[in-house]
Amino acid sequence: MSAGAPRCLACGARDTTPWATARDVEYRTSDDAWTFHRCRACGVLFIDPVPADRLATIYPPTYYAYAPPPRSLVHAVKDRLDRRFFRGVLADVRGTALRALDVGGGAGLELAALRASDPRVADTWVVDLDPGAAAVARANGHAYFCGRIEDFVPDRPFDVVLLLNLIEHVADPGAVLRKVAALLAPGGVVVVKTPNHDAWDARLFRHRSWAGLHCPRHWVVFTRESFARLAGDAGLEVRRATYTQGAPFWAASVLAWLGGRGLARITPERPVVRHPLFAPLAGAFAAFDFARRPLAKTSQMLFVLAKR
Repeated sequence: MSAGAPRCLACGARDTTPWATARDVEYRTSDDAWTFHRCRACGVLFIDPVPADRLATIYPPTYYAYAPPPRSLVHAVKDRLDRRFFRGVLADVRGTALRALDVGGGAGLELAALRASDPRVADTWVVDLDPGAAAVARANGHAYFCGRIEDFVPDRPFDVVLLLNLIEHVADPGAVLRKVAALLAPGGVVVVKTPNHDAWDARLFRHRSWAGLHCPRHWVVFTRESFARLAGDAGLEVRRATYTQGAPFWAASVLAWLGGRGLARITPERPVVRHPLFAPLAGAFAAFDFARRPLAKTSQMLFVLAKR
């Protein structure tokens, strides 16, 4: 643990309380237990200590973002829904030639879906820390910057910036949002997808290494209100905020729970996302979340932001 009371990664307050202890039940990269705290000042969860010096260990070669997912009906439906969502987002962005950036986009699969959704998207960039993804991203038609978004200095701003399941992985989410705001062209938008800890599965698996913590890779986990507050502090306003299905968190949590009881085999070589039951479980929980979404908060959120 850090010396003294831990400091919130989002707002810097020290008025915090332990929320849960979790382990890496998805990839089994370590036997360590990690403490997640809840900030009373802003409502976010954050990990302490931050494992910034263990990135090569906690992101193993089998990590899901390093390779395309196996093709399945579930992924085909997801791709179709992603393109429809992107078309709706881009309908509010003016211009005949749009420039798009995916922060933490790896090989640029989501960026390719964005480009396919609107022929105006002509110039696409990926910023990511993984040097191994560069060749694949370029083969997919994207320019690639290997490094932190804070160090990226493009020659022109961007009309669309994607932060899809990225902001929860960083130690200073406020700094990332401020940088993104500075990269945004007038009339441009930022699309953010991030977990929500104010959800049924978070409460049910809170003391069972809830997969929304993605322990120890998610360093800060928001609610709708706490993320909107941080975005506002960075000079961004929320144009749209919705809850969407958190099926991967449900599926991974259930499989990890079964694995802990010897009912599902989870190993570093075959992590949760590669288990044959993961896709059907994710499909079932996606249907469950979509059915209850009008009346309940799910564990995944989507935001569309613009400069204030």
